[in-house]
Amino acid sequence: MVLEQLDNSIKQAKNILLVSHINPDGDTLGSMCGMYSLIKDNYKKYCDMVVVSKFPDNYDFLPYSDKVRYIEEYDLSREYDLVINLDVASIDRCADAQILFNKAKNTINIDHHETNNSYADINIINSKASATAEVLCEISSKLKWNMSVDSAICLYVGIMTDTGSFRFSNTTQKTMELAGNLISLGVKPDEMYQKCYESSSKNMVMFQAYCVSKAEFLNDDKIAYTVVYKKDLEKYHNKGEDYTDGLTEKLRAIKSTHVAFVVKELNSTTSKLSMRSKDVNVAKICSTFGGGGHELAAGAVIKANTSQAVKMVLEEINKQKLC
Repeated sequence: MVLEQLDNSIKQAKNILLVSHINPDGDTLGSMCGMYSLIKDNYKKYCDMVVVSKFPDNYDFLPYSDKVRYIEEYDLSREYDLVINLDVASIDRCADAQILFNKAKNTINIDHHETNNSYADINIINSKASATAEVLCEISSKLKWNMSVDSAICLYVGIMTDTGSFRFSNTTQKTMELAGNLISLGVKPDEMYQKCYESSSKNMVMFQAYCVSKAEFLNDDKIAYTVVYKKDLEKYHNKGEDYTDGLTEKLRAIKSTHVAFVVKELNSTTSKLSMRSKDVNVAKICSTFGGGGHELAAGAVIKANTSQAVKMVLEEINKQKLC
């Protein structure tokens, strides 16, 4: 029933907007560009695509990424027939694009986060899926959409990046089967890995090495964290690229670490929290700050400076007796 609604909504819409979440990653971008490709090929319609923060350079290779526009380029008074959010766990995660979402005649929310509260007219959420791109693979199969190699590349990148190259616990047999299907359509796994993970700038690598070198460890090294300051980003000539992408995973990779987190300074009164764990439900911690995500990978924005934010996170970890 819900897939019929999605199908009819796309058929009836004269103009469509695809929306990614703030600080976009491989899944939201791969899903957005993949949806663009699928709609173009199966409905002969062209969509608008929007990002609300910097489009990471290492995803420039994605098919149709050149069609993506920044929110500043949009007329926020415009009313779309249909707005589709992709991998946007909560409506506030699309920032200023929420204005366009709220004005739309019809809205669709396609996601895989268990914290998603079904905020759209049509909600297709599968919290058991490894990535939103995996959800799109299922939709495509059930609606018998034709899938080009361009669509396959986009969706493969979404799945690969959200599973940590098929290393994370969200990788299932179904995930591998779907990835295999995408490979059969022409996706080259080695090429995708190289573009996503081996195309970092020298400054980014050196910046992350610096952040790891000043990490703090607590509770017999079960907790590891580091703080990222705006001055540090400026020192390494950060031009808007997310230099912190993958930083939390580097701390989690330490054998003794159960909970790893990064607190990033946004301004003097606001910090961004990114948490990862091997065996602890960090989504519970992030939810106390209005955030969310997955059991072993979650995040939040905390209305506090970095030192206060670190204190608040550590107190919550202790309160919930997680380590």
